[in-house]
Amino acid sequence: MKKILIVSLAGLLLILLWTSCKHTDEKFISEGSIEYTAAVCDQTNSMASMAPSKMTIKFKNNKSCVQMNAGMGLFTTSFISNPETKSLLQLVKLLNKKFWLSQDSIQIKKENDSYNIEIKPANGKKIIAGYNCQQAIVHFKDDSEPDFEIYYTKELDIHNPNFANPFSSIDGVLMGYKMKKFGLEMKFVAKSVTKENIDAAEFEVPKEYKKISQKEMDELFAGLQ
Repeated sequence: MKKILIVSLAGLLLILLWTSCKHTDEKFISEGSIEYTAAVCDQTNSMASMAPSKMTIKFKNNKSCVQMNAGMGLFTTSFISNPETKSLLQLVKLLNKKFWLSQDSIQIKKENDSYNIEIKPANGKKIIAGYNCQQAIVHFKDDSEPDFEIYYTKELDIHNPNFANPFSSIDGVLMGYKMKKFGLEMKFVAKSVTKENIDAAEFEVPKEYKKISQKEMDELFAGLQ
């Protein structure tokens, strides 16, 4: 009888341990969207007037699609990342012109390495859009720019979310950070997280978009400055 009781208690303990390890928080979602406020760090930049005031990330099955638009929709750009295939697609719509660019893992790593940064753990914590976030400090190895802080959360069910950006060593979803691309530095802070069904088409290139090279994409943004 005593042995049966011990076995039963052990089994109950294992069940409790297993249940406690599972993430039951309703916020721990794998499909939905995150809306960020977006602000230009240097308003004197020639592209500041073209900058968006918000950014939306849609995610599903670990894929993500970053969407930004400016000029009342006259200019839009999207970044579709897929950790499984290690690929990044950039889509740009300028007036009635639509282009897209594809980058593989080698190209992604080359661009990320060009930022020449290292990320240092920090003790700061903050709640952003209802999520507990951990602080980290971004340091430029050549001291070309001052350090800045970023915040990320592990309370969203998205794996390897930063493989396609310079913060790839961060194991969590970025909720507050800065990024410079095409000479324009912007600050993003998560405003809300919504659980919703995302159409798989959000992670595909529409047929009307024309594929161009990295050089052509660079020239396109250079022409906007």
